[in-house]
Amino acid sequence: MIIHTSLAASQRRQERAAPEDWQETFRHMVLFDLAADMELGFFLSYYRNFAIPSMAATLHANGEIQQRPMKRSYDTAIVIYELIASGLDSDRGRQMIDLLNRAHRNVPGSNDDFLYVLLTLLVVPIRWTQHHGWRQPTSAELAAASSFFTELGARMNIAGIPATYAEAELFFDRYEAAHVAPSAEGQQLMDATVQVFQSRLPRPLWPFASHIISVMLDDERLVEALGLPRPSRVSSGLMTRGLAIRNAIRRRRPLGQNPHFTPGKAGSSLYPGGYSLDQIGPDNVPQPKTASHELS
Repeated sequence: MIIHTSLAASQRRQERAAPEDWQETFRHMVLFDLAADMELGFFLSYYRNFAIPSMAATLHANGEIQQRPMKRSYDTAIVIYELIASGLDSDRGRQMIDLLNRAHRNVPGSNDDFLYVLLTLLVVPIRWTQHHGWRQPTSAELAAASSFFTELGARMNIAGIPATYAEAELFFDRYEAAHVAPSAEGQQLMDATVQVFQSRLPRPLWPFASHIISVMLDDERLVEALGLPRPSRVSSGLMTRGLAIRNAIRRRRPLGQNPHFTPGKAGSSLYPGGYSLDQIGPDNVPQPKTASHELS
């Protein structure tokens, strides 16, 4: 297998990363080495909440996703990338954690519900990368990703966070086996959000956005719960071949010099000139009253 020397060197560094350097290891994984696939994985993790009827009912009642699907999707991504790029204990990181805690302060749900939402951001991107990335995540990267979300969860007062990635997968799979189911609210949220994914595709592929999401999810339970069209073997085969070609090209190109995300400068149709942190988040989120970062 031909791999560009800069990619090979970066991979070796990631393989040898020290456990105490978990934040930098995860940052490098997400912003450089496996940036494109981790972004797709984060995008797919966003849909999982819609497949849990109790969560879908809460999100639907809030109305934010139906009214501003583009803003809700982009802001969710910006929050997680701000935390990764800036660091959990940076000024920007603390502002984002405070926003998360305020946004969830009055949201109904058990500790397991909040833990599941947290772990979608860990398990879904990792699994996508394991199955479709140009290389496998290293064991140091898996440990670093787990440490990152353990620390984030602790700052959100979420209890019982799994100690390892393997334990996180076990909780994640058990939770979905018990809770994934169709709901009218979940399917309406999915319908409202498809346009966000559609906007990222070349125009000729817009009519196939729902089919592409189905293929990427690769999970009959989720496809049924979200009311998406069932993927065909042909479409699944096309995606597999397309990703194989993409990966072969990627391995021959040098590691990018610029990070996949730069705080405050993420370009999009929503924030074409960049953004300030006070622009991020739902319109109806409670305003800060104290310096506390805990979920009430």
